Amino acid sequence: MPHRRLDSVTFTVVVTVAVAVGALVMLAVLALSGAPAVTFVAALLAALPVVPLVATYLWLDRYEPEPKRLLVSGLLWGAFASTAIAIVIGGVGGLFVPVTDEVSLAVVAPVTEEAAKGFFLLLLLWWRRAQLDGILDGIVYAGMIGIGFAFTENILYLSAAFNGSDSMGPGGIAGITSTFVLRCVFSPFAHPLFTAFTGIGIGIAVGSRSSSVRVLAPVGGYLVAVLAHGLWNGSTVFGVGAFGVVYVVLMVPALAGLFALALWARRSEARMLYAALHDAARRQLIPATDIGWVVDLRARRAARTHALRTGGKPAARAMADYQQALIELGFLHHRLLRGTAPDDWRERGALHVARIREVRPHVAFPGQVVPTA
Repeated sequence: MPHRRLDSVTFTVVVTVAVAVGALVMLAVLALSGAPAVTFVAALLAALPVVPLVATYLWLDRYEPEPKRLLVSGLLWGAFASTAIAIVIGGVGGLFVPVTDEVSLAVVAPVTEEAAKGFFLLLLLWWRRAQLDGILDGIVYAGMIGIGFAFTENILYLSAAFNGSDSMGPGGIAGITSTFVLRCVFSPFAHPLFTAFTGIGIGIAVGSRSSSVRVLAPVGGYLVAVLAHGLWNGSTVFGVGAFGVVYVVLMVPALAGLFALALWARRSEARMLYAALHDAARRQLIPATDIGWVVDLRARRAARTHALRTGGKPAARAMADYQQALIELGFLHHRLLRGTAPDDWRERGALHVARIREVRPHVAFPGQVVPTA
């Protein structure tokens, strides 16, 4: 599969270089933003919402957990590449088209920041399409990018708040505390939410058989992301009252709607996996009796617990490996049935089936005995 390997290498090189260059840019920006001690404290405070947010997205992504290296790449892209791209584009653009602070905040920032964040999703779509199985994957990757972006941006805002610069208030402890409460307590989800719209568009494109939808869905998702981001930023221009209205009327319902959509997408994935794997079983690719132990999340956990208790860590690893192979085969088979499978579906399918048949003799579900080596 030389084409697939070339795409993977190209994606890795592009992301690595962009993140490395972005990290250098952002480290320079952070070094100029304030004293090292202030920046360090700001980084600690900005990191506090990262863990619960990441844990939430990982919880949503339980059917087919995305590769950890790609999730980390999304975080790093958001933290370094996208922040640097947005700063450079905004700065260069300002030299040619001077704009007021209000226009920059409400228009320029949303356009450039959502483009910079969304570009990682486009790279996945171009070179790692097989890792995108639908709307939920788009939301998860977008969430990681948004979390990374918010982390770095919050460091800058918290440092500026302490220094009393950029109209951030009185400065000192009072300034950094109020900014922390506003950005890290009440709205840590803002950037993940905005970018989720682009992720939804990417997810729709992956699952569509229509060429026009595959083009328009990501564009539409990006435009919605920019609109939501612009309304959010623009509300701060008109004072606390306008900000509160947008927060209650737009952000909270949008966040609730996104969470409901993610849960619906996960339930839809369960139904899809049942159908796809039963079809695969009818083709004698997998044993039908194992499907329930793989698709039902409680049964999956029970199977892994049983394997660990009766066979130790090797049996637990074999169980997790077997379940993951079945899930990946299910997603691939679903895309094949819909007519949206990647070009290398035969090679991928053969690898999944070979992996399943290799591991199955070492797996036993509750009521069975785990085979000994």
